[in-house]
Amino acid sequence: MLKLINALKNDEAGFIVSAELVLVSTIAVLGLVVGLSEVSLNINNELEDVGSAFSSVQQSYNTSGTCGHKGHFSGSSFCDSADFCDGQNDIH
Repeated sequence: MLKLINALKNDEAGFIVSAELVLVSTIAVLGLVVGLSEVSLNINNELEDVGSAFSSVQQSYNTSGTCGHKGHFSGSSFCDSADFCDGQNDIH
């Protein structure tokens, strides 16, 4: 076991290759971080567009009443008012 530890300690044959790999992997990780931050920004923009599309759906309804010989129905209505932060490009 001691012989193996000394062999690993004195072995320097791959030092330059591992330094190059560390440099290449560092550059690759930095590129991935920048790429993932752009993906995150674009996903947030698309989800904001989806939320704006949901907020622009017409939610009000109205049913008129009916009247017959033995009864009547007066009808019903609902009108949706604008909520807080309902505008385009509002993220809160």
